[in-house]
Amino acid sequence: MRLNSINNTFSSFQSLITFYQFNKDKSFQDVHLELSFFFAANMSSALGAILDLLIDDFNDIHFDYITPRVEQILLKNDFLSYYGKHRETDFNNTTIKYQKLKPTDGKFFKKYVLEELIDGHQNDLPQMTEGAKDKIIEAIYEIFVNAQIHSESEFIYTCGQFFPIKNTIEFTVVDVGIGFKEKVNRRFGSNLSSVNAIKWAVEDKNTTKQGITGGIGLAILKEFVTLNKGKMQIISGDGFYQYGQNGIETAVFNGEFPGTIVNLQFKTNDLTNYSLVSEVNINDIF
Repeated sequence: MRLNSINNTFSSFQSLITFYQFNKDKSFQDVHLELSFFFAANMSSALGAILDLLIDDFNDIHFDYITPRVEQILLKNDFLSYYGKHRETDFNNTTIKYQKLKPTDGKFFKKYVLEELIDGHQNDLPQMTEGAKDKIIEAIYEIFVNAQIHSESEFIYTCGQFFPIKNTIEFTVVDVGIGFKEKVNRRFGSNLSSVNAIKWAVEDKNTTKQGITGGIGLAILKEFVTLNKGKMQIISGDGFYQYGQNGIETAVFNGEFPGTIVNLQFKTNDLTNYSLVSEVNINDIF
């Protein structure tokens, strides 16, 4: 099956879902895949999660063709090393390494976010005080914690990419767990759609955690991308949620993604110097 021009758009996520739906019932078979024209490297996390589900059913993955420029990027971000190829050095520092983490790897994930995203691209991201930087790291870490606690996913996948020409950094975290819809409805005995479950979850202090605080991570990231003129996308089940300069946009996919994707887009041409209103009160945002 050919995946053409996979970017961070609704139609691209639909293509990945279609690929999964086409192959999900296979076992002990060969799954063939072509990556043609363009493939946004941060989407490696979503594709890697899907391919692992197919491998778990004893299927063999075959990349029949990868456009040379795409292959070079996927060698640099370490994605293709999981499929028998050797990693190439990223001298231009445009990739954020593909990682397949266990839910118990929380400390490693926080270090990874700091080294690969925040400090690794400190000359590309907007200027931030230490307090603002810590707040962003904690907010992204909460995405990992949500997957760790609620998703029932065996692995969590993460990756990113710097696009200098577009002045953007895309950073993506994926799990193949139960998704927002089941998570929220199971916790509260409700019957929300995937889209409405996502919309509920991004509101400040809304959380399905019991006995511990939470629910501010997505709200903080939503606030930051508003100021930064970036974007936050959440894909879970058949639900698509996007928050950006056009406000909230939602849609329903044909078929379901088997888990959750959270994609963050940061604008790198933002000259703002970010700091917390108060770096003493941890509940203050920017």
